Amino acid sequence: MRRPARLAVAIHASLLMLALPAVAQDAPAGETTPATIDTIVVTAQKREQQVQEVPIAISAYSGDFLENFGATDLTDIGNLVPGLEILEQSPNNPGFVIRGITSDSGEAFSPPRVSVFQDGVSISRARGAVVQPFDLERVEVLRGPQGTLFGRGAQVGAVHFVQNKAFQGHESSFTLGAGSDQYRKMSGVVNTPITDALAARLAIYHESNEGFVENLAGGRLNGKDTTALRLGFGLDIDDGKRVDVIFNHQKDTPPGTAFRTPVLPTRAGSTDLFDYTADLNRGEQLGLDRTVNGLTILGEFRINDSWSLSTITGWREFASLEQFDADGSQLNALEFAEDVEGDQVSQEFRFNYDGGGAFRGFAGFSYYDEDGFQRVPFMTDERQLAALLSPALSAGVGAATGGLIQLPIVSPLNPNLTPFLGYTAFPALGIPGIPLGFPLPLSASYGEEYTNFGSAKAWDVFADGTWSVNDRLELTLGLRGTHEKLRSGYEALNYGGFSALGQVLPAAPTTIAFPNMLFQPVARTYAEDSYSSAVGRAVASYLFSDTLTGYASVSRGRRPDVIEFALGEDGTPNEVPAEILVSYELGLKGTAFGDTLAYDVAVFNYDYSNFQAQVLNPNGLGTITANGGNASATGAELSMILRATDGLRAFFNYGYIDATFDERDDDGNEQTLAGNRFRLTPEHSASAGLDWQFSVGDGKVGYLRPSWNWRSQVYFEDQNQPGIEQAGYALVDVRAGVIFGGGKWELGAFVKNATDKEYLIDGGNTGQNFGLPTFIVGAPRTWGLEFTGRF
Repeated sequence: MRRPARLAVAIHASLLMLALPAVAQDAPAGETTPATIDTIVVTAQKREQQVQEVPIAISAYSGDFLENFGATDLTDIGNLVPGLEILEQSPNNPGFVIRGITSDSGEAFSPPRVSVFQDGVSISRARGAVVQPFDLERVEVLRGPQGTLFGRGAQVGAVHFVQNKAFQGHESSFTLGAGSDQYRKMSGVVNTPITDALAARLAIYHESNEGFVENLAGGRLNGKDTTALRLGFGLDIDDGKRVDVIFNHQKDTPPGTAFRTPVLPTRAGSTDLFDYTADLNRGEQLGLDRTVNGLTILGEFRINDSWSLSTITGWREFASLEQFDADGSQLNALEFAEDVEGDQVSQEFRFNYDGGGAFRGFAGFSYYDEDGFQRVPFMTDERQLAALLSPALSAGVGAATGGLIQLPIVSPLNPNLTPFLGYTAFPALGIPGIPLGFPLPLSASYGEEYTNFGSAKAWDVFADGTWSVNDRLELTLGLRGTHEKLRSGYEALNYGGFSALGQVLPAAPTTIAFPNMLFQPVARTYAEDSYSSAVGRAVASYLFSDTLTGYASVSRGRRPDVIEFALGEDGTPNEVPAEILVSYELGLKGTAFGDTLAYDVAVFNYDYSNFQAQVLNPNGLGTITANGGNASATGAELSMILRATDGLRAFFNYGYIDATFDERDDDGNEQTLAGNRFRLTPEHSASAGLDWQFSVGDGKVGYLRPSWNWRSQVYFEDQNQPGIEQAGYALVDVRAGVIFGGGKWELGAFVKNATDKEYLIDGGNTGQNFGLPTFIVGAPRTWGLEFTGRF
């Protein structure tokens, strides 16, 4: 499973793409007259603005654009935004990367670096952050510290999903799809008025596929099975007053993740990662069962001509249980599960002022309360795990007979391959009180587990205002103060034998379990503390001409303090101070060639202090959080979008990133990872796409939408180990179809990874802690057909 980002210093560049608006479905054939760029309205600064007016590095995508280019999961969105990477091992285990900084920890006490929002409500916890992007008004992706606008945790950026709301009108649509790997899709939307003031909107979405990896132990892997439902009500009380109530439900039950090691062959004798097979224990028992529920209440109340009140009330809960095989092989050595639950409530009141004069802004206060835990059970056959960890592994484990791996222990003290292994075979796991060479009975089924707990209560006050000095110059100043109370907990248990994860059985009287194999037993213990902090921003925006705007900003971001209990230790908490980021940014936004081309350029510099690094735990398994001192990052971003005619639009992005660790710390000592690049951060990235519509006769409109996404080589771990990496590769997707019946009907087809490129989406993972790194392959070529009706 993916681990948090390590100590990092980034020099980063990427391209930023503006929203590509939806293409009119009745575009005339052969149209050659230039057309101006359509605009998209965003609320990144808590007021409606055209995206080109916002003095922030921001990408905004309409829901129609996402549908047109087949963005059916978060990874697709990440592929469209330079500087943003979104990787999914499963819906339970995403990784968000903005400007080289990764946010992917599942620990209950670990605050995320990248904030994810849904209609203004934080959904940032990694195990609950993956939401199905369907029936969206738009997605806003903001880079740089956004704490003033979005609150605690939005240290390096924010991803904001804005859902379609119920309105006073009739609208309905459906889409049915089928394709390779038993791909099935069904979605639908109905919007209808109930009274003159009340409207309702129901949106449903289901997508599934059996998975593109065959598990030789049974079942399929790397598939999808997601069902999402949204029910919203919109109440227009009177002029300037409105309340929206939105309920979201999502259920994910995909098959397991295909962790695969090239070291140990499958029962078919293969070590080829790209034969799209695996041989993982527990077969069809592997997989995820995840439920996410949320209730959001949005209020907009006009007080008078100058003042209004905005309220955001949020409640959310998620629960997931994921079973995974971390050794990536037939070995019954690293059998894990992850059981996670979390719930939260939040409330924000914001008073907005715009009297039509030189000043406008907002001020308010908010409350946030979350609580959760992460339980990680572990099961092993000690004989097989000991062989895996033993120096004698190379002498025998992995030998094959009839295509099957031989699992008994090979030890100098046990030449007959008995299930007993001498203490000399694993000196690194020394057992106090057992003399050298003592033959220790090893259990065929042994289990341990640990649980971490986390809760946070935060109270915020904030204000942000913009003053128009003249017709060209605007100055913005924002400040947010936070007081928070954090509580962390930890517990570790070990038991004798059990037959399956979660089903603990008494150990046999003759079994002597290998004591404290991974997790030192610790009775449940807690630690807590309170902190106060402030973040802010100052922005100057200047209108050079009717087609060119520039801005300069300085902002302060913060990742909250961490109170952590480390695996293998005695229950003493590790307290790490808050990570502080100061960002300096310059940007230009403009249009050219008669408003047919829009572009966006930004350059930035980051200065970090108390960088919260992930380092190897010196006293146990995995990593711990440590104060990595100071770090810095610089970079640049650019985007372009072209509307050549009403029927032809295009976008192009290119990015360059140089993100490395500092050579030395503040004391002049050489750092362990000196010169290494950040994980999951390519030096070069690019994406491009076309949306071409044309007449095919009889009132029918055809379309062709190819897209291309390229990333250069990346390391999956900050150690930059050779082999734990992915060489540069490009993916090509194509969508094509025909719209007929006056826009009422649409028949389309798509191909993803049209060139059938072989690539990895992750490497290292839990197995790397045991010297057995595992890899997850990306999907091969897939295809599908979809039929849509609109009424």
